[in-house]
Amino acid sequence: MGGFGKKVFVAISGGVDSSAAAGILLGRGYEVSGIFMLTCDESHTAENRAREVAATLGIKLHVLDVRKEFQKVLDYFCGEYTQGRTPNPCVVCNRLIKFGKLWRFAQDNEGEYFATGHYARIVEIPDGWGLYEAPTEKDQSYALAMIDRTVLAHLILPMGDCDKEQARQLSRQFGLRTAEHRESQEICFIPDDDYAAVLEKFVPDLAGDGDIVDSSRRVLGRHRGISRYTIGQRRGLGIAMGKPYYVVRIDAKSNTLILGPKEELMHKKLFAAGANWLIEPPDGPLRAKVKIRYNDKGSAGVVHRRGEQIEVDFERCVSAITPGQLAVFYIDDGGWRVAGGAWIERWAD
Repeated sequence: MGGFGKKVFVAISGGVDSSAAAGILLGRGYEVSGIFMLTCDESHTAENRAREVAATLGIKLHVLDVRKEFQKVLDYFCGEYTQGRTPNPCVVCNRLIKFGKLWRFAQDNEGEYFATGHYARIVEIPDGWGLYEAPTEKDQSYALAMIDRTVLAHLILPMGDCDKEQARQLSRQFGLRTAEHRESQEICFIPDDDYAAVLEKFVPDLAGDGDIVDSSRRVLGRHRGISRYTIGQRRGLGIAMGKPYYVVRIDAKSNTLILGPKEELMHKKLFAAGANWLIEPPDGPLRAKVKIRYNDKGSAGVVHRRGEQIEVDFERCVSAITPGQLAVFYIDDGGWRVAGGAWIERWAD
């Protein structure tokens, strides 16, 4: 699809994916501008890389200081851990800031389209536009499930049919040094991926140790702060039981970590809240593939909508349903289309 001078703003992080996306759009004839979001004091190194990308491609880069708005993401991140839940800050940031504030900035500056380097696909279909899985193991459609549906008609995802090595090859073609950058798995506001340090700074009470127990409340040992653990975790528990034990529950009120064998992680139902739909909200049961975490392959189930509340009945038991994570629903529509998502509250058997 050619751009023919249409104005698009690209969220440029300074990494290989977003820089390759900007280069692709230039090649398609779009009038491209970049936006870099300054989320925290540690963002300045990435900002310098983004400026280098823009200079190499010959496009203008707008730097938006969103540190004030980003405080909402940080408050959410800390608040979830305080409740013994495992947060997903990238999903919240995508909705509030990247596909929220940045897209509004693009609109205010006569932008017709907004683009990112996410590995997912936007497809025009009879009822409008759909968000689909990318045909690559790097698929990132899960992280976009909570964006506003109205953005889809203006969204371009140039990396949707690429894999990581193709992204590096494209960056080299465009003369970008991002091709050689090491891929980062870190969250942008957590230097060196040190969650504990960030939480100890903002929520020092979370650093307190407490009991590790089994489901019968028999004390097995001591933990180093509940924020260091997540449902399904096996390693780093410091407990020898003679067979594998996992974190099966986190009780924030009593500051207790509950361990159990694999079978205690397996559940057939989840309840979720705060539903967001990228299709017309279903009136009845929706058969879907449901992903319960970012790197999940998905499990077959039936989604029941009750307002913004969601109940999912799985065909088979799934492992490690984690409160605080996102449940994303995919329908088979000539490809796996994101129907919507909701925040996991609890599980049931």
